[in-house]
Amino acid sequence: MNHEDLVRQITQEVMKQLNTSVPQQSQANSARSAISTQIEKLERELQALKSQLACEAMPGRAVPALEAGPLIASGSSGFCDPAQCTGCGYCVLNNKDAVKKLVGAGAIRISSGAGLPSAPQDLASYIDHTLLKPDTTADQIIKLCEEARKYTFASVCVSPSWVALAAKILRGSPVKVCTVVGFPHGATPPAVKAYETRRAIEDGAGEIDMVINIGALKSKNYHLVEEDIARVVEAARCTLVKVILETAMLTDEEKIVACGLAKSAGAHFVKTSTGFGPGGATAKDIALMRAAVGEDMGVKASGGVRDSKTAMEMIAAGATRIGASASVEIVTGGQGTGKY
Repeated sequence: MNHEDLVRQITQEVMKQLNTSVPQQSQANSARSAISTQIEKLERELQALKSQLACEAMPGRAVPALEAGPLIASGSSGFCDPAQCTGCGYCVLNNKDAVKKLVGAGAIRISSGAGLPSAPQDLASYIDHTLLKPDTTADQIIKLCEEARKYTFASVCVSPSWVALAAKILRGSPVKVCTVVGFPHGATPPAVKAYETRRAIEDGAGEIDMVINIGALKSKNYHLVEEDIARVVEAARCTLVKVILETAMLTDEEKIVACGLAKSAGAHFVKTSTGFGPGGATAKDIALMRAAVGEDMGVKASGGVRDSKTAMEMIAAGATRIGASASVEIVTGGQGTGKY
């Protein structure tokens, strides 16, 4: 079954479940209405995406732009061996100007870890400077923030306990502080995630990456999944919210359902992985998620992106952000060894 058939089938199944479930106050009615509207829109989008989905995450797929600007397509010759470069114009290592054009066409950000020695200033503005390891020290956070300020990265992404320190260091700079909620398992109640969100924003967070309730999704408790996301979105107010699906734990059907619920709950992005689960991002998953959410939401590939070739594959598949700690390797064409 191809992607558009899966999108249609699974969203209709979600709608059926919501219609047959016992309504819980007005929220159930709101969820049904939102998903019904979404299905209608999705049907229109499916036809437009059909030719792109045939590429199945290979070069040639148009890169969706979430900001104003034209769409452009990646090279049609495929990702090649650097030793046999044909000058296609889409090599991070040998043609950085082409990468900048891709970023300008819709790659909203490219994440990195600490230690980036140099980066073009216009590319740096798309980078989420990421450090989420449990043994992170204050000195490492200080270094991360100093690098972010120096290169004008879009944000630093740190654990909740480091938000206040990061915000203090970055005060007066354009660099945002991003943090995680319900991380990494997503198994906390909606009220707890809402509190985490409010507290993080009070401490200075400007973006929230929340982990979905994976167990509820697998139990087909879609009302709880949607409420879980909606509570975080409500608590975040105008702060951007990304929903981490942990795709390596999900079937394709579950990924599509999760994308639909994240969209109906008002989230701004869907994201593949925490970087601490059984697997990371794949181009196939990015293409599937892009088909499910259309062009109205962002799609972030995170986990396992350790080199420029993989990063470009994710962008070509439809990612508008890439989460990674192997920033130096991605920029220089090397090969990272970390997990995230």
